[in-house]
Amino acid sequence: MKQDSSSTENDARIEALEAELSKLKRRQERNMRAAQAKGLMQGILSMLKPEDLVLDCGANVGEITEILAKTGAQVHAFEPDPFCFEKLTKRFKKARNVTLHNVAVGTTDGVIQLMRADNFDENPRGASVKSTVISGGRKIDEEDTIEVKLMDFPAFITDNTKEGAEIAFLKMDIEGAELELLEHMQASGQFEVIRLTVAETHEHKFKELRPRFKKLRADISAQYPITKVNLDWI
Repeated sequence: MKQDSSSTENDARIEALEAELSKLKRRQERNMRAAQAKGLMQGILSMLKPEDLVLDCGANVGEITEILAKTGAQVHAFEPDPFCFEKLTKRFKKARNVTLHNVAVGTTDGVIQLMRADNFDENPRGASVKSTVISGGRKIDEEDTIEVKLMDFPAFITDNTKEGAEIAFLKMDIEGAELELLEHMQASGQFEVIRLTVAETHEHKFKELRPRFKKLRADISAQYPITKVNLDWI
């Protein structure tokens, strides 16, 4: 009887240690991606010129937007959450090279329901980075939604890359909505007119979408180097 109890306790300790090790590994991987992203950003900033067109999808309150704008490039920032957009408006009201779009980006024009994190009321600044238009995410309030405008982003790209024009840089961090959009861009060859695309993918938040994310990664990595399309932005 004592042996069984001891064995159970050992099993529990091993399980707890394995869980902690897995957590530490994920943290280390995230820190490595963050360091890589920081280095990548320095390279991006060094290549941008005042006449360049830059797109920031999922601008939130404008941390990356501001860094990009300081290069003098023409920056378009897209953000659907009204809380964040108010912050963006105040932050860039005097910036002549920043154009703000209070929209979610997708593959069609229209309207869509925006969902926020379930702790948004307690911590709007911290929780706003989780706002999404994709159902099924972890710790998201799908009952109390906000109707927001949806922009046909591929059409925006087409309109801005006519007669040989290019987009210098596209950053995408849109909490799951990147899947359909990146699939569309890959299938239609739109990465060709963008010097560098970086995106943070959110398959860890959307279990049902993981097979599609896996295929997307395989398809893009087979066609483009990470110096052209990088899906490990953070």
